[in-house]
Amino acid sequence: MLKLICITIAVGAGLNLLGGIVSFLILRTSLLRGMQIQSRDHLRKVFWSRFPIIALNLSILFVLVTALLWLAQQAFDLQWQGTLAFLAQFLVLACLDDAWFYLWHRSLHRNAYLYKKIHHIHHRSTAPLPLEYIYVHPLEWIVRFIAIPIGVGAIYLFNGSVSVHALWAFIFWLNFHEIALHSGIRSTLGRYIPYLATTEYHELHHLKKRGNYASSFTIWDRLLGTRIGTEV
Repeated sequence: MLKLICITIAVGAGLNLLGGIVSFLILRTSLLRGMQIQSRDHLRKVFWSRFPIIALNLSILFVLVTALLWLAQQAFDLQWQGTLAFLAQFLVLACLDDAWFYLWHRSLHRNAYLYKKIHHIHHRSTAPLPLEYIYVHPLEWIVRFIAIPIGVGAIYLFNGSVSVHALWAFIFWLNFHEIALHSGIRSTLGRYIPYLATTEYHELHHLKKRGNYASSFTIWDRLLGTRIGTEV
C-alpha cells in the first residue's frame, strides 16, 4: 500500500516540479524565448501572486489521490498484467477523463454564472505558464477529476483489478500533457499525431476564451462543432 501511494505521488510531484522549473526558465531566462508562441515576460510580476492557489490545488490533489488509493487499495494490482491489459486500461482512463474534461470545460464557458464565479480565474492569463494549468478555482479543480475514480471503478468491475502501471502511465500522461499545453512552447512531434491537442491548439483557446475545449484529444471539438483552429 505504501509503495502504491508513494510512487503515485512521486510521479505527479516530479512532473509538477518539472513544470515549475520550465516556468522559471521561461520567466527568468532567455533559453526558451525562441520557442515561445507569444511572450511571457509580462507574467514575471504576477506569477507569484498566483502561486498560493497553485499550491492549494496541488495539496488538494495529493490529499484526494492518497484518499482514493487508501480506500480502493484492494482494487489495485502491483503485478504486470501484460501489454494488452496495460494499454486497454490506460486508454479507458485517458478517454473517460478527457471526455469528462471536455464536457466540464465547455460547461464552464457556456454557462455565464460558472464562468464568472469559477472559470474566469484560469483565463486571467492569455499566455499561461506551464504550472498555471493548476491555476484554477479549487471547485473547478476537484470536479475536473471526477472521471478518474469512475474509470478506476469501471476497470475493476470488468477486469477484477486495476493495473497500477496503467494508472501511473495515465498520471504521467495527464500531468505532462497539461504542462505542455500551457507551456507556450511550439509543438514539434505533437503536430504530426492525428487528433492530439497541441500547445498551439490550447494557446488559441486562451487567446479567444472560447472553443478548443478538449485537453488531450481534439475529436470532441471536431464532433461537437467547437473546434476553432490549430494555429495562433
